[in-house]
Amino acid sequence: MASTDKRSFGVFKPVGHVVISFAAAEHADALRTAGFSGDALRRLTDREMLAQIEHDLQHASPLAAVGQELNLIKAQRALAQRGYHWLIVHAPHDADARRAAQIAREHGAERAQRYGAFIIEELIEHTVDKAHVAESPDRGLDAETPSGDESERAQLRPARR
Repeated sequence: MASTDKRSFGVFKPVGHVVISFAAAEHADALRTAGFSGDALRRLTDREMLAQIEHDLQHASPLAAVGQELNLIKAQRALAQRGYHWLIVHAPHDADARRAAQIAREHGAERAQRYGAFIIEELIEHTVDKAHVAESPDRGLDAETPSGDESERAQLRPARR
């Protein structure tokens, strides 16, 4: 697997990977059973993700606030605090990223973000999402929820079993 320890201005940014959040740990195994090799996957528990995020927030350069990296890790922190688990998938090609997102979506993933060199693309849209509005370092990441708060995401969707 390509290294997922990549940073941009001190903040986690695994270019060439898709970062997927799951409400339940057992759903994170879906990609392994769908043919993605163990070398292409890295799992993080909610606690591991929180530790990584806290480290990033302490070591982030002021330049990290120029893009959406800081806002994104704050949104990820909201989900990790709710117990979400994470899967980081090496998907350097568009087809790999789309396939990973589709499988993740079918297994209840909340988010799947593809990290490119210049853009981080959200690959999962939900029917309860509101229209996207402008994001900025001051406003934060648009969670596309009625309150605009990422922690509200888990409350909007019915639980999958």
